Amino acid sequence: MLISEKLNQAMNGQIGSELGASNQYLQVAAHFGREDLRELAAFFFRQSDEERGHALKFVNYILDAGGTVAIPALSAPTPQIKSAEQAAQLSLDSETRVTDQINALQQMATAEKDFAALQFLSWFAEEQIEEVSTMNELLNTIRRAGDQILMVEAALARRGDK
Repeated sequence: MLISEKLNQAMNGQIGSELGASNQYLQVAAHFGREDLRELAAFFFRQSDEERGHALKFVNYILDAGGTVAIPALSAPTPQIKSAEQAAQLSLDSETRVTDQINALQQMATAEKDFAALQFLSWFAEEQIEEVSTMNELLNTIRRAGDQILMVEAALARRGDK
């Protein structure tokens, strides 16, 4: 086995975090879809897919390292989204929390001198810079738009798949 039991368990926890984030983004996308805000819905559907992809990266890494995958139970996402600002703030908070989790995994891998895990986790550390920046940008755009949410839709349409 190329992965310690401790790091294996922590990565299993991260799988749960990534899947939880995917479910939360799916809930947010459904909210915007119900509101006929197609650009915001599409943005969050993409985010949901991306987070699921992150979980799969962890699954594959654990398997490749000879570990055991144990997907934890997931908490239900926040069901009631009251505003676009709340959705963006919830998303930014989630990405900040995931960044802290990735940093903790890197610290664990460093302490264990697991250089393969460090190499694997470095991709996530870089990805989190993009994720936090994207959510911060969205939150700022929503705040500037105020109650003119269609301006956010237009901004996302112009932005395309960044």
